[in-house]
Amino acid sequence: MRALIHHTFGEPEDVLTVEERPLPEPGPGQVRLRIVLSPIHNHDIWTIRGTYGFKPELPAASGTEALGIVDALGEGVDGLAIGQRVATGGTFGAWAEYIVANAAGLIPVPESLSDEVASQLVSMPFSTISLLEFLEVKPGDWIVQNAANGAVGRMLAQLGAARGVNVLGLVRRSAGVEELRAQGIENVVATDQSDWVEQAAKITGGAPIVAGVDSVGGAASGQVLSLLAENGTLVAFGAMNSPIMEIASGDVIFKQATVKGFWGSKVIQTTDAATRGALFGELIQRVSDGTLTLPVAGVFDAAEAAEAMRASGTPGRVGKVLLKF
Repeated sequence: MRALIHHTFGEPEDVLTVEERPLPEPGPGQVRLRIVLSPIHNHDIWTIRGTYGFKPELPAASGTEALGIVDALGEGVDGLAIGQRVATGGTFGAWAEYIVANAAGLIPVPESLSDEVASQLVSMPFSTISLLEFLEVKPGDWIVQNAANGAVGRMLAQLGAARGVNVLGLVRRSAGVEELRAQGIENVVATDQSDWVEQAAKITGGAPIVAGVDSVGGAASGQVLSLLAENGTLVAFGAMNSPIMEIASGDVIFKQATVKGFWGSKVIQTTDAATRGALFGELIQRVSDGTLTLPVAGVFDAAEAAEAMRASGTPGRVGKVLLKF
């Protein structure tokens, strides 16, 4: 079978190669999946660079989320059938024609969802809805996030609105405001405008912002913190621009702020089965009724991995880039 492998850490378009690997066999409690589509996430890219919280041994497989079709059942597996479509968001090595995954972690996909949507249902959407739970916000509350035009940013705005939570989005360039408005997402300001703080206050009407999400790092972290109300919480979700958060000690002290980290894979592991099932049920409902959108920027064959990685890094990209096998 074909698989995307890297023998050194580096930029994905430089180090990823398509190689032949033995067809894996499922063990007890496992299934073999034939992969249909798999999205490219930032954490996949960071893992290949060797800069993520998880660093695999080389030579390493790649990819973490996929839509697959059950191809073989291991001993003791029930509740799944050969030929069934399932989604996985926690199986390392998903960029391959076939993978072995733990049956308990697979999400059956309803026929109403397209392959393109189902392939990206788990990692980012589930992290986003888990993030909303993590923030402990209620209807009517205001939260602020940067990277509002990223995948998680768009989903947080959509899911927040569906739950009655007000979301103020920050983007780094003015064009991003119009891009989001074209997708029906309002309450966005561009921090390249000299009066962006005043614009933010006008949008919220002076209401307290109880929590902020930083996905950028660097000075952008401090921008989010500066907007929080007293006793507000700043959550570090990502570090697209810098691994260092630049925040003013005065804001932390005088706002009595709390700074916390959120790592989706760890949160998913500690979420009880009932809550996890309810959240996935909500996600499927939101996608099915159009409240939550999961656009696709392009689909590439695994042999075109370098081109796919460059497409994924395109500024202003709307939607995920998917790999097919």
